[in-house]
Amino acid sequence: MNGIDKITARIETDAVADAARIAQETKAQCETIKAQGEKKAQEGYWEKVRQGVASAEDRVQRLAKTADMEARKSVLSFKQSLVAEAFDKAEAKLNALEGEKYVSFLASLAVRASATGKEEIVLSEADRKAVGKKVVDKANAALKAAGRTGGLTLSEKTGSFDRGLVCRQGSVSVNCTVEALMAQARENMASQVAAELFA
Repeated sequence: MNGIDKITARIETDAVADAARIAQETKAQCETIKAQGEKKAQEGYWEKVRQGVASAEDRVQRLAKTADMEARKSVLSFKQSLVAEAFDKAEAKLNALEGEKYVSFLASLAVRASATGKEEIVLSEADRKAVGKKVVDKANAALKAAGRTGGLTLSEKTGSFDRGLVCRQGSVSVNCTVEALMAQARENMASQVAAELFA
C-alpha cells in the first residue's frame, strides 16, 4: 500500500468514525428531545386533568348549591301552602257556623268591637233577616253583664259581605267580617301557625 492509499484509508476510517460519532450524538440528542417532549406532554396532560377535576368540582359545588336552594324553596313553598290551608280550613269553619253558634259568634264580635256600647251593628242582608235581632240582644246582654253600656242597635243598612259584621258609630267603623278577620289573622298569626305546624 503506497502513501496515498494509506492517507485515503485513514481519511476513510476517520470519516466512518466521525459519521458513527455524529450518528451516536444525533441519536442521543433525539432521545433527549423525545424524553423532554414526553415529559412536557405528560405535564400538559396532568395539567389538563387537574384543570378538568377543578372545573368538575366547581360545577358540582354550583349544582349542589343550586339544588340546595331549590330544595329550600320547595320546602318553604310547601310550608306556606300548609299554613294557607290551615287558615282556609279555619275560615271554612267560621263560614259553616249556623244557628245559635253563629249568633254567639256574631254577638262576641260585636262585644269586642264595641267601644261605647252605643254603636250600630251592620250585618249582611241574609244575616240581618235571619239573626239580626238575636245578635244585638245577645251582645247587649253580654255588655251589661260585663258592667258596660248595652245600647247596640241593628242598622237599617246592610253590608255587601257574606259573614260577620261591621260595628259602626258615626264615621268610625270596625270591620269584623270573616274576610277581614281572616286577612288580619293571616298577617298577624302566620309565623305562629307555622311554628305550631312545624315544631
